[in-house]
Amino acid sequence: MAHDPVSAAVRQLVTKNDTKIVLLVMDGVGGMRTLEHPTSELEEARTPNLDKWARRGSLGRVLPAARGITVGSGPGHLALFGYNPLLPEHEIGRGVLEVAGIDFAMPAGAVAARGNFATLDASGNIVDRRAGRLATEEAKPVLAKMQAAVAAPIDGVTVRVLPVKEYRFALVFEGPGLGAELYDTDPQKTGVPSLEPRARRDTPENARMVAVAAKAIALMRAAIKDEPKANGFNLRGFAQDPGLETFEQRFGLRAAAIATYPLYRGVARLCGMNVVETGTTIADEFRTLRQIWNDYDFFFLHVKKTDAMGEDGNRAGKIMIIEDTDRAMMALDELKPDVLVVTGDHSTPPPMKAHSFHPVPFLLASALCDIDAGQRFTEGECDKGSLGVFPSCEIMQLALGHAGRLLKFGS
Repeated sequence: MAHDPVSAAVRQLVTKNDTKIVLLVMDGVGGMRTLEHPTSELEEARTPNLDKWARRGSLGRVLPAARGITVGSGPGHLALFGYNPLLPEHEIGRGVLEVAGIDFAMPAGAVAARGNFATLDASGNIVDRRAGRLATEEAKPVLAKMQAAVAAPIDGVTVRVLPVKEYRFALVFEGPGLGAELYDTDPQKTGVPSLEPRARRDTPENARMVAVAAKAIALMRAAIKDEPKANGFNLRGFAQDPGLETFEQRFGLRAAAIATYPLYRGVARLCGMNVVETGTTIADEFRTLRQIWNDYDFFFLHVKKTDAMGEDGNRAGKIMIIEDTDRAMMALDELKPDVLVVTGDHSTPPPMKAHSFHPVPFLLASALCDIDAGQRFTEGECDKGSLGVFPSCEIMQLALGHAGRLLKFGS
């Protein structure tokens, strides 16, 4: 694209061969060392397989966007896939990612928003931003009430309420003349009410979307106000489909995505990856990797619960998920990928209970690696690595180069 000269250059250098690349994303894997806990979760976890790959590879740390900037999961994964998330043409709202993740085809001009159920007190203030991580089956009847409340079009706009997973859902607004430049209604904290929809930029299309969203929100809030847990909700990521260049167009790779959560399946699908069906556990995901190994060149495998444990402040739980992932990685000894990349889309330190701006540990192993001083896949050892600190959107260039899939630049 015109704003992305590096990607344009890389696209011209791409060549095909028979190599296999695995990108293992442990969501939110990065931590932070504190006076109370001078070692991170990665440092405390028993990770013989990760450490074995670290000793045969190159280590470093990656920045999902830029120093000091905390990213959401959408831009964090776009960066991992080689799309600079700071460029306007790569901006994808959370809503579009959610509906893509549940295989809903966005109509042209439609606007999507991601929803989180919340628990409100008698004054309308948020006491739980995730409604106790409401189970999927509990959410379905609440969503049915919301859909019934907006069954009739609002000012000529049809509103669809779509279940996603657990406490998450999506709204799709379909009608003429809609804009998508709206602020989130999620205040990102408890003890305050949800925000009302507002435009980020003053245009007739955005003003129309604000008016429709406000009416729909009021109707749906009224329909669920007596629910014991999910008696409120917040909306994030109002967006329209930007029409990204596909992964195969960009890198010449037949790519498969193995992920259990809709958002990550969605961002992979928007990049043109084939999203395969898998089970619910980490072991299931690695079994799926084995099953499809002969069908693709590139494999994105996503582990979610490292992030969920970090957001809950559950240090022991995050260590457990890291160790579960490490055990499952024994499958890679059999498959022998030509390039293995292990990292995260962002850091989620348990002391913060949120995504953070901390650089993310990064591991790249291949026969072409420059072996460095790092001995384990931890923050401290990655700080010793030869790759230093670099942007996540350069990962794909490194993976392609180490797979022998980039021609020489210039004569």
